[in-house]
Amino acid sequence: MPGLSLTGAVELKPVQALSLWHNVVLQSVRRDGPDLSSRQLAIMFIVYLDPPPHTVRGLAASLGVSKPAVTRALDTLGGLDLLKRTRDEADRRNVLVQRTVKGSAFMHDFADLIVNSSRGLQA
Repeated sequence: MPGLSLTGAVELKPVQALSLWHNVVLQSVRRDGPDLSSRQLAIMFIVYLDPPPHTVRGLAASLGVSKPAVTRALDTLGGLDLLKRTRDEADRRNVLVQRTVKGSAFMHDFADLIVNSSRGLQA
């Protein structure tokens, strides 16, 4: 079973970490709903975990990918109503990326998948 470090963080062995992620990915593709790519999930994590504002330029820099790559991922996420894009009224050149109710529910369910998967870790 994973142990706690001095900081209170759970310490996983490499095989436990892989097993956890394997289970999360399996559960995510088996459930009803969208099957997101790693890039799309990374964008979702940034938008839902980091404080706003989020821009296409900022997301591209955070991920180390091009703006067109982020735009393609946002096209899909927007089509699924998991994120939305709006013009920044303060600087009309910027596109802001914002949360949606459906996206918040998706991330809550994804967090539950991770928690439930972590309960089955073997020592």
